[in-house]
Amino acid sequence: MSKPPRPGAANRVRIIGGTWRGRRIAFGDRGGLRPTPDRVRETVFNWLAPWLPGARVLDLFAGSGAFGFEALSRGATVALLVDRDPRIIRELQQQGRALGATGACYRCAEALAFLQGAAEPFDLVFLDPPYGRGLLAPCSRALETGGWLADPAHVYLEAELGLVPELPPGWELLRSKQAGAVAYHLARRTAAD
Repeated sequence: MSKPPRPGAANRVRIIGGTWRGRRIAFGDRGGLRPTPDRVRETVFNWLAPWLPGARVLDLFAGSGAFGFEALSRGATVALLVDRDPRIIRELQQQGRALGATGACYRCAEALAFLQGAAEPFDLVFLDPPYGRGLLAPCSRALETGGWLADPAHVYLEAELGLVPELPPGWELLRSKQAGAVAYHLARRTAAD
C-alpha cells in the first residue's frame, strides 16, 4: 500500500464554511490540477446557499474535491465526486474518511463516458473541466439529455477567461463573474414545458 501524498502548502485548499469550516483538503501534485481559488468558491457558495441544504451534488471534475466537500460541509446530503485519475480518487477517499464525509461517493471515470451511463438526477452540478479542451458544452448537453438534472437544477460552470459557456435549451444564465484568469457562471435548468 502506498503512502498518502505529503503535499506542501500549495497543495491544500481550505473549506470555507459549514461543519468543516477551516479544515484543509490536501492533494498530490498532478499536472493540470488547479483548484478554484478560495474567493471564487466563497462567491459561488454564497450564490448557492438557498439550494444547498439537502441537495444531491455532482462534482464532475472533482480534482481536489473542494466543491464536493464544501457542498457537504454546507448541508448537501450526497456529493458524487468523479475524476478520471485513480490516484485522485484514492486521495479523495482518504480526505473523505478524514472529514467523516458519510455523504461522499466516488467514481473513477472520464466525465463524458460517465455521463453516458445510467443517470440519477442531481440538484446541483459543478462543471470545472481542464481549460482549453472544449468540455463545457458537450458535458452540459450530456447532463441535459441524459437525465442527470433534477427539476430545477443549478449548474456551476468554470472556464478560462473569455469563454462564454454554450448552454443547452432550457438553461438560464443567472450569474457570471471573473477573477484573474477564471470566468465562472451559475446557470439554472428547468424542465421544458
